[in-house]
Amino acid sequence: MLRPQDTRTRERRSLDGLWRFRLDGAGEGRAQRWFAAPLEQYRLMAVPASFNDIVADPDVRDYAGELWYQTTARVPRGWDGSRVVLHLESATHRATVWVGDTEVVSHEGGYTPFEADVTEHVRAGELVRITVCVDNRLSFETIPPGLVVQTPRGPRQRWFHDFYNYAGIHRHVWLSSTPTTWVDDVTVVTGLEGSVGTVAYDVEVRGTAAYDVAATLRDGTGAVVATGTGASGTLRVEDVHRWAPGDGYLYELEVRLEHDGAVLDSWLQPVGVRTVEVRGTEFLVNGEPFHFRGFGKHEDAAVIGRAHSDAYLLRDFELLRWIGANSFRTSHYPYSEDVLDLADREGIVLIDEVAAVGLHFGLGGSIPGPPGRTTFSAETINGTTQAVHAQAIRELVARDKNHPCVVLWSIANEPESETAAAEEYFRPLFDVAREADPTRPVGFVNVALAPHGTCRVSQFGDVIMLNRYYGWYVHTGDLDAAELAWEQELRGWAGDGKPIIVTEYGADTLAGLHSLAAEPWSEEYQVAYLDMNHRVLDRIPAVVGEHVWNFADFATAPGVMRVGGNRKGVFTRDRQPKAAAHALRRRWLVAPAE
Repeated sequence: MLRPQDTRTRERRSLDGLWRFRLDGAGEGRAQRWFAAPLEQYRLMAVPASFNDIVADPDVRDYAGELWYQTTARVPRGWDGSRVVLHLESATHRATVWVGDTEVVSHEGGYTPFEADVTEHVRAGELVRITVCVDNRLSFETIPPGLVVQTPRGPRQRWFHDFYNYAGIHRHVWLSSTPTTWVDDVTVVTGLEGSVGTVAYDVEVRGTAAYDVAATLRDGTGAVVATGTGASGTLRVEDVHRWAPGDGYLYELEVRLEHDGAVLDSWLQPVGVRTVEVRGTEFLVNGEPFHFRGFGKHEDAAVIGRAHSDAYLLRDFELLRWIGANSFRTSHYPYSEDVLDLADREGIVLIDEVAAVGLHFGLGGSIPGPPGRTTFSAETINGTTQAVHAQAIRELVARDKNHPCVVLWSIANEPESETAAAEEYFRPLFDVAREADPTRPVGFVNVALAPHGTCRVSQFGDVIMLNRYYGWYVHTGDLDAAELAWEQELRGWAGDGKPIIVTEYGADTLAGLHSLAAEPWSEEYQVAYLDMNHRVLDRIPAVVGEHVWNFADFATAPGVMRVGGNRKGVFTRDRQPKAAAHALRRRWLVAPAE
């Protein structure tokens, strides 16, 4: 599946805007065929957006169940004779779609795209009704998992992850056209042979017309630097301009289907020529050691929730440059493709993560699991969950495989990993990831309940990724004790001979709260906490990355440990710096360039 784009043979029309919207608390919409007529008793809803914080009604904000979206669109008259596709970049957490009265596609998973060929259900120049039934409920057999419970206010969703369960149509919706014989997929793998860059490509085509495949690679000025023919091949680029952290140089690969001198289809693929490798305790980009400096982040903003926003995207990247960050993790789900496109252009390195968070029922604290439940069992996280998890990995890799910014796949965040059941669950998932993409390292993020010597899943990873909160959840307020304990554990992990990325460390901080004695929750404590962590990290050569949790404050479920959400951001939710942001800027801007 390729994202819709405009080329010499393709067009797309955005369906973003105000859609009809209706909750279905009684679960009657399907039986009553709400899709078969204009939606009644509706309110307007923005697409893309989370529905939760737009409506001024707590019962809507916390609603769990099916919710209906509907719009109409006119198919361009010029699309007559073309293949017409309806493409949704995400719907959280699952969706069924109708065009007119016909169901055209269903999809499980809230953060990856899906589409339907609707050619037979539309006519060029005429209006078409599009209805999407989104279901935001989580269960033990979804990724991420959750549990719907009955309350005096009705069914409510409980989830086992520490961020708000925003839902809806969060990303763009497109109606697009392609030729009836078309490029269905393109895979690009790059390499380096001294000053020569290699671009291996593989093209999948669908349709019945006769065709030949031609490939043309252009540099940033538009000059042709290599050409090839055939559905697979390798292009060579002399004196290649490498894609590198901080230098997001992109070539453009045009793949064409041709016949008798005519172009049947054209697809444009940005290409960053770079290599990624793990060697001993080093993480190498283009054969040179790379040190991750940056954050865990969230797609999270006031009012729009988890919706993609170009304005927030640009602001966040401005702040990443300002602070000296070179990377971030898409915690804890795949981000909008627009985010990855900009990271490619800006030379920002990403750890790309599947939405497998909450797979640990013993965490407690702000994200408790269901009481008395075992994480992995036939009744909880089971074989069906594992199959859904595997498909989520495949869909993530299929979507993001060509992005040079992605250097590492993360297949889970903080799961139970110290048990035999966890080892059995995760072993085949690492195989799935490597089969889907043998060119990048794979890892998962370890939680403190599985310290060094007890984790049974880290053996499968190419890197060690650790979330640790010494000085916050452990040895709270006692940074001297925290420093000793943190260094002791970290040296144990360093003995495993793999590179270590500290993917989370942070302290909740209320902006504007100050304390002479640097007490927890104050801006002074957040700075002192980070300074302590950095002393430890700088003493361990195997540590190749530091990702502070979090880039910005974000919304969570309410609780006694959360004051208006998670406040571990070094920026506030509206992207203003705390004192810690200035401290990190002093550290990272003087760091050697990678």
